[in-house]
Amino acid sequence: MEYVTLNNGVKMPMVGFGVFEIPQEETARCVYDALDVGYRLIDTAQAYYNEEQVGDGIQMAIQKLGIRREDIFLTTKVWVTEFGYEKTKASVLESMKKLQVDYLDLVLIHQCLSDYYGAYHALEDLYDEEKIRAIGISNFSAERMADIATFNRVVPAVNQVETHLLWQQYDLHDWMEKYHIQHEAWGPLAQHRMKEILVNPIVKKIAENHGKTPAQIALRQQVQRGIVVIPKSTHKDRMRQNLDVFDFTLTEAEMKELKTLDEKKSMWAAYDDPMIVQYAMSEE
Repeated sequence: MEYVTLNNGVKMPMVGFGVFEIPQEETARCVYDALDVGYRLIDTAQAYYNEEQVGDGIQMAIQKLGIRREDIFLTTKVWVTEFGYEKTKASVLESMKKLQVDYLDLVLIHQCLSDYYGAYHALEDLYDEEKIRAIGISNFSAERMADIATFNRVVPAVNQVETHLLWQQYDLHDWMEKYHIQHEAWGPLAQHRMKEILVNPIVKKIAENHGKTPAQIALRQQVQRGIVVIPKSTHKDRMRQNLDVFDFTLTEAEMKELKTLDEKKSMWAAYDDPMIVQYAMSEE
């Protein structure tokens, strides 16, 4: 495993395991399997409704595999309905209870909506109290990211945003580098459009060049750009494959070829699309 060092000195694995849309009845087993094959970053969220099961999987791994809690980088995210200073603080403590831990490695503001400033101030105070090792944001545009980084005590350590071969986020990535904020990709295999990547002739050709799968090429392209990725799978063999991206390097020519796949738009909705508000509230 390779690591990046966040702007506060905390080390974060480059490849993690995401649990978005994994059914509750499968989550504990999947988290256990992920830790068993070598993942050390687990990413969940209040809005995924599986924090308790993630906690169960982590505890199983600690007890049965001998993995230490301090070797696991655990992330959750505060949902919009819990924004506001007091609500956010209480919700994070509740997340810790569900996850069966006494600290969190990273907590993110899930959307740039509602009273996200009050929510962020709560995270700052929990960070000062050492209940959170790093705080950050998710789905923030460059403008909103610059705003929250400039006018708060603690600069976000991470901005987790949709990033994959079909939306490579080069402009936002450049702004993250200017503010020393780590780029983390959700949906790094393009979720419902993943098949388009797996059968793409450019990706398949490069995969053949390296004796890798198209999915591994898609993940390697992002890791090689310095982006943390959190692919999801419920199959242990694919978990292993998604983790196996550190023993080869894409050439400059291959990186340029892959850049041509960038459509420069979201699979869902742009950050300035009012539909995001309606989508967020539908998740209650």
